[in-house]
Amino acid sequence: MTADKDDSPDTYGIETRAIHAGARPDATTGARSTPIYQTTSYVFEDVDHAASLFNLQTFGYLYSRITNPTVAVLEERIASLENGRAAVATASGHAAQFLAFFSLMEPGDEFVSSRNLYGGSITQFGLSFKRLGWTCHFVDPSRPENFARAITPKCKAIFIEGLANPGGVIVDIEAVADVARAHKIPLIVDNTLATPFLCRPFEWGADIIIHSATKFLGGQGNALGGLVVESGKFDWFASGKFPGLTEPDPAYHGLTFAETFGDFGYSMKTRAVGLRDFGPCLAPMNAYLLLQGVETLPLRMARHCDNALAVAEYLDNHPKVDWVSYAGLKSSPYNALAQKYTPRGAGSVFTFGLRGGFDAGVRMVEGCVLFSHLANVGDTRSLVLHPASTTHRQLSDEQREMSGATPDVVRLSIGIETIDDIIADLDQALDKA
Repeated sequence: MTADKDDSPDTYGIETRAIHAGARPDATTGARSTPIYQTTSYVFEDVDHAASLFNLQTFGYLYSRITNPTVAVLEERIASLENGRAAVATASGHAAQFLAFFSLMEPGDEFVSSRNLYGGSITQFGLSFKRLGWTCHFVDPSRPENFARAITPKCKAIFIEGLANPGGVIVDIEAVADVARAHKIPLIVDNTLATPFLCRPFEWGADIIIHSATKFLGGQGNALGGLVVESGKFDWFASGKFPGLTEPDPAYHGLTFAETFGDFGYSMKTRAVGLRDFGPCLAPMNAYLLLQGVETLPLRMARHCDNALAVAEYLDNHPKVDWVSYAGLKSSPYNALAQKYTPRGAGSVFTFGLRGGFDAGVRMVEGCVLFSHLANVGDTRSLVLHPASTTHRQLSDEQREMSGATPDVVRLSIGIETIDDIIADLDQALDKA
C-alpha cells in the first residue's frame, strides 16, 4: 500500500510514526489497536466494483494473498519510517528478496552484490537464483569501484547490506548509489540490522529497501515477515532495461505499471504480479505481532546499541579474544562510516574471534546461560551463534572467509537485558572456552 502523506517526515518524528503511521481507530468499533483481519476474502459491492479491483482501477481489498487491512497498516508504517513511497509485505525476508528481484529480472539477467551478506542470502543469490537464470556477481564492498568493475550490460541492480550480517561491516551507501545511478540501475539495500531508526538508505541514494521484519522490526522473535520498500524516485524508463515495468502487461489488459502508477509502479508490480503468482503473503496475525514490535522500535534500538557498545569494549580487552568487529569501536575501520550512516549507534549484531578457533567457539557458545543459542538476530533477548557450524555451514571455506564467518568467529546479537548480566554471562562462557 502507499504511504499516507499525513505521515510524512515533515509532520511527525520517527518515534511518533512508529506508533501511529498507517493506523486509525477502527471505523466500525472504535478499536484503537489495529484489529487482526483474519479473513481470506472480502465482499464486493457489485460486479463493477469487483471488476475495477481486479483490473487495478480501484484500490481496495479483494483477497488476502494480495491485500489485507492489518498487513496494509504495517506496509504504510514501514514506508513512512523509511521515508519511502510504498511498501509490500511478505512472509519472510527471503520472500521479500525474491519478489524484489522478480519485479526487475528476466532470464539471463545479472546483478552485483556485496559479498558481506547473511549466509542464506549468499546461497539464495548464488545457487537458487541461478536456477531462474539470474546471475549474481559477488564483490568486496569495501571499495565502491569494485561494484562498477563487476557491472555488465545485463546487470539490473546492485544489492548490499548497509550494516552487514554477521560482521558488522558498514558499506558506503552513498558511494555505491553513485555507481548504480551512473549505470541507470537501482540500488537495493537490506536495512534489516540498522532499521530506519539508525539509518534511512533512501536519504543516501538507495532506490529499494529490503527488511527481514522477523528481526529488529518485530523484535521479539515471535513472527516471520519481510518488506520491500520503494523510494519512488527511480526512473524506470531511463535505460530501457525494465520492460516488466515500462511495457504493457498482458495479465492486466496492457496496463503499464510505471506509467499507470508513477512513483509507486514498482510496488504495484511486486504486489499485483509477484504476490499474486507466487503467494508469499504475510499472515494477518504476524502483521499484528510485527506492528506491536515496531511501536517500541526506537526505544529498543537505543538500548540495543548502548548494550552492544559496552559488550564490544569488554571483549576488545579480553585475553581470550583475538579481535572484535564492531563499527561502534573507535578502532574499527568502519567507525567513520558508522558516524556517517548510523550516528545513533552501530547496531547490536557483531562478531568476534576466539584465539582457540573452531573448538573454542563451540565450547563458548555451549557455555552460555543467559544468551540463547539459536539462528536469529534482533530479539529483545541476547543471542549467540557460531556461524561456521550453523548458518554458514553450507558454504565453502572460501565463501565463509569472504562473508566473515571463519571458524574462530562467534556472532552476538545483544539484547536489552541488564548490561552487567550480559557481560557476566559472556565472562563465564569465555572461561569455558
